[in-house]
Amino acid sequence: MKKQLTSKLYPRFPDIFKVRSKPLTESLMAFGLQCGDGWFDLIHELCEDLERQAALDDVPLPEAVQIKEKIGGLRFYVGGATQAMLDLIYEAEMRSETVCEICGDLAERLSDGGWIKTRCKEHQDD
Repeated sequence: MKKQLTSKLYPRFPDIFKVRSKPLTESLMAFGLQCGDGWFDLIHELCEDLERQAALDDVPLPEAVQIKEKIGGLRFYVGGATQAMLDLIYEAEMRSETVCEICGDLAERLSDGGWIKTRCKEHQDD
């Protein structure tokens, strides 16, 4: 994900992304968000949902330790999450399989013979 987009997420959700500057032995967030720009809104909404859930349960926010694309879907790995938060993460990960990783439009999972990716019709060859 482009830095201009991550620079919107990090200050908006400082508790979720507070381990991003820790060494790789503690967090893989030093690599940044390893997914396309099309999932920005999905990740932003998930972080808002996590904030609401933490407030409802009166618990601390989970800390993101890695966010990436894998097998055509979003993977949002955290530490310190409740089951309700893990359920929200799972729902967002499943939704990502219908959102183009490049532009955010409606998409489907495709295989080009080796890699699985989630793309809209316009970006199927990217």
